[in-house]
Amino acid sequence: MTAIIEVSRLVKRFGPKVVLRQLDFRVETGEFVALLGPNGAGKTTFLRILSSLSRPTLGSVSVAGYSLPHQAASVRRRLGVVSHLPLLYGDLSAEENLLFYGRMYAVDKLSGRMDEVLEQVGLTNRRRDLVRTFSRGMQQRLAIGRAILHDPEVLLLDEPHTGLDQDACDMLDAALRQVAVRGRTVVMTSHDLSRAEDLASRFDVLARGTIQGSVQRQDIARDGLLGYYRKTLELAQNNAKNHKAEAA
Repeated sequence: MTAIIEVSRLVKRFGPKVVLRQLDFRVETGEFVALLGPNGAGKTTFLRILSSLSRPTLGSVSVAGYSLPHQAASVRRRLGVVSHLPLLYGDLSAEENLLFYGRMYAVDKLSGRMDEVLEQVGLTNRRRDLVRTFSRGMQQRLAIGRAILHDPEVLLLDEPHTGLDQDACDMLDAALRQVAVRGRTVVMTSHDLSRAEDLASRFDVLARGTIQGSVQRQDIARDGLLGYYRKTLELAQNNAKNHKAEAA
């Protein structure tokens, strides 16, 4: 398979603080990767780099054959991104927001595609309402619709279930399965291991600034993803203690 995301020896610093340390990451076309890790592990920072919203300090990053940050414009055309900010216009309606983004991405047969996406995210009946009247969960649904509208090659999702009720979470999962069936590539950060385990084909654990473990769904032992996750974090902690002891 062909790699659509390739990251080598990535370093990201904020002043003296090193958030990502010599991180290597490779995703094949059509993979659905769940990026797991504790708070502060650098997951959001890493996705911001992949989405061209932040520049790496050192290392190489390529998405869909284009290098970041130098070819950011070409990368952005091939991405759908859901971040902690909905990136919506509050004084526009749901369909006006989709119309704006659809025209920006030159979506073919835009009207029909908008209808399809609004149905997918459960907002058909609120399509003409201003986004500023939406709840946080409804804005998150529309943000997901915005991200998938142009059928991007790569979908980057940072905790996409945050703020959604049970029905909306189920709706999102159904939409993500459709994206996966179409052969698109997904990288999703999540603290909801049960949903991640149900959706993803691969699970990477990010801790202490680097990928500490990676496993395919079919290779997870009988104790499940939670067991694998806990063991990987424990091993990373023990390794850090050993390195610290050796350096003392």
